[in-house]
Amino acid sequence: MSWEVVVGLETHVELSTKTKIFCSCTTKFGGEPNSQCCPGCIGLPGSLPLLNKNVVRYAAMAGLALGCRINNRSVMARKHYTYPDLPKAYQISQHDKPICEGGAVRLNSGREIRITRIHIEEDAGKLVHAGGAVLIDYNRGGVPLIEIVTEPDFRSPAEAVEYLEKLQATLRAVGVSDCRMQEGSLRCDVNISLRPKGSDRLGTRVEVKNLNSFVSVNDAIEYEHERQSDVLDSDGVLEQETRGWNAETGETARQRGKENADDYRYFTDPNLAEVQISDDEIEQLRKSLPELPDKKYERYVNELGVSAADAKLLTKYSRVSEYFETACNSVKEPKTVASIIVMQLFALITTEVERENWSPKTTAQQLGHLISLIDSGKINRNLAKRVLGQMLETGQDAEEFISAEDLSGFSPETLAKLCSEIVEREQKTVADYRNGKEKAIKALVGAVMRDSKGRANAMEAEDLLKQLIGG
Repeated sequence: MSWEVVVGLETHVELSTKTKIFCSCTTKFGGEPNSQCCPGCIGLPGSLPLLNKNVVRYAAMAGLALGCRINNRSVMARKHYTYPDLPKAYQISQHDKPICEGGAVRLNSGREIRITRIHIEEDAGKLVHAGGAVLIDYNRGGVPLIEIVTEPDFRSPAEAVEYLEKLQATLRAVGVSDCRMQEGSLRCDVNISLRPKGSDRLGTRVEVKNLNSFVSVNDAIEYEHERQSDVLDSDGVLEQETRGWNAETGETARQRGKENADDYRYFTDPNLAEVQISDDEIEQLRKSLPELPDKKYERYVNELGVSAADAKLLTKYSRVSEYFETACNSVKEPKTVASIIVMQLFALITTEVERENWSPKTTAQQLGHLISLIDSGKINRNLAKRVLGQMLETGQDAEEFISAEDLSGFSPETLAKLCSEIVEREQKTVADYRNGKEKAIKALVGAVMRDSKGRANAMEAEDLLKQLIGG
């Protein structure tokens, strides 16, 4: 039988507050184990939580950016389960009264992935497996999270990955999280079931926990689709369960039976007051939102003429898009700026962290000025590429690496004379081109560029050479 995969995502996002959700301990990543803890973080008796106001603000901003309804009143609840990384034996979260509901993310296909809810909660600690021992680091315990829960609207691994990419770009643009999957600040639980194609009934759900890369999400869905199909095709019965993903083997493995909401014994936390946010506060937060990546992408493509591929990369990082727009202030063709950033700067600035913190030695104003020299015809793209490489190494202006001869340009008369000399000198290559070898023209253009020391315009040279040879 042909089985359709049905997927829903629960995405946990660490918020970029300086302190934890219920205490003043730092949220900074990478501290020595158990060095960023207090009695509240490790669940000592008598410690009381105090809700961080910025957590509420950031959660509401995330909801507004994703088109959610922000509830004026929401409630913190205790979610009970026993595990070593949760010292209180309950997690403070939200249950039936979350801060955000509704919303959607639109995929490039036009399909919408519906968001069920966004709720606030605290992160748990981290288990570290060392040889035969299991160590516990509570530094992460109490770091503020939002959990973004979707409807089971995904029908392929590619759709899940696209959704996560858009979610990551949006939350980064709003400034509520760095969404660094390699540091665990964005991680995913994937709920997967199968049903016969054409059916509208949901099958038995399997949850794969704590996936921390787009590749893992894609591969885990593909593996579960195949595994569950094999079970159903052999008349087996799927069990509602939680499974873990092993990236080395490319397989999932059973961890435990899957709990239902009733198993967590939710009730309102008696130590925390109701969370209240007024309509005026919501409206102020709405007005504070920047232009979101999807809108920016449309503007870059439709108004600035940037290619779809370049626009996708530029809008992924807020500082890169700011740099791009500043550089465009002094140029005629924004798409030239986009192409140079993607081709040259991205080749040097390669990691997620470096692109998030975007700070090349060449300023946006310096890059814009260099490209304005191309626009004015004073230098060509080849020379600009070489000059930019030197600028990026030193931080100096373009003029430091361009001679007076370069800036004088390459006149049409000089180009015509040089092309005539090349045609006269390279008779064998000219004959090859006349005999149908198209690549021969590139060799002639190369000769023009060498003799002009890169100052000629290659496209103009090619057109002129074809005219001369045809004549």
